[in-house]
Amino acid sequence: MTTTYAALLRGINVGGNKKVPMAELRTLLQGLGHDGVGTYLQSGNAVFSADRGDEDSLAAELADAVEKHFGFTVSVLVRDHAYLRAVREACPFPAAELEAKQLHVTYFSAPVDPGRFASVDPAAFLPEDFRLGDRALYLYAPDGLGRSKLAEALAKPRLLKGVTATTRNWNTVVKLEELTGA
Repeated sequence: MTTTYAALLRGINVGGNKKVPMAELRTLLQGLGHDGVGTYLQSGNAVFSADRGDEDSLAAELADAVEKHFGFTVSVLVRDHAYLRAVREACPFPAAELEAKQLHVTYFSAPVDPGRFASVDPAAFLPEDFRLGDRALYLYAPDGLGRSKLAEALAKPRLLKGVTATTRNWNTVVKLEELTGA
C-alpha cells in the first residue's frame, strides 16, 4: 500500500548554512525510489509517496542520503497524512482567528512527557502560550516566533535532550497536511 508522507528537514537553508536546493532534494527523494515527490518553500519541506518502510526508517534513509550527497548531517522527521491531519485538527488554539505567523507547531521525533516542560512557567510569558499534543507542541506567539521569549525558553537544549524537534508556522502545517492528502 502506498502512503504519502511529508519529510521535515531541520535547520537547512537558514542563514546560508546547510544549503539544500529543493530541486536536488526532489531528485534525491526520487533516487530513493519515491513517487509523487514535491517540495514546499525553501525551508526543508518535502512530500513523497512510498510503498515500503515506516516513518522512522524513511527518515533515517533520507538523512543518510542527504549526508552522502551534501556532506553534512541533517535531522529529518517523516510524518504521514493521517498524523498531519490529526495535528491540525487537534490544535488547541483558534487557528482560524489567528494570523499564521502567530501559531506554530514543533514536531518531535518521539512522544514527550509534559514533565519535560514543567520548569517553564506559562504565566511568565503571557499572552504567549503553549500546549503539548501527540509528538507535537503548539505555540501561540502573538508577536511572531522571532520575538517570542516563550519559544526561546522552550527550545533550551536541556528541555529537548534526546528528541529531534523542528518547528513550522501554521501556513506550513496546513499546506503539508493538504499536500499529503492530495
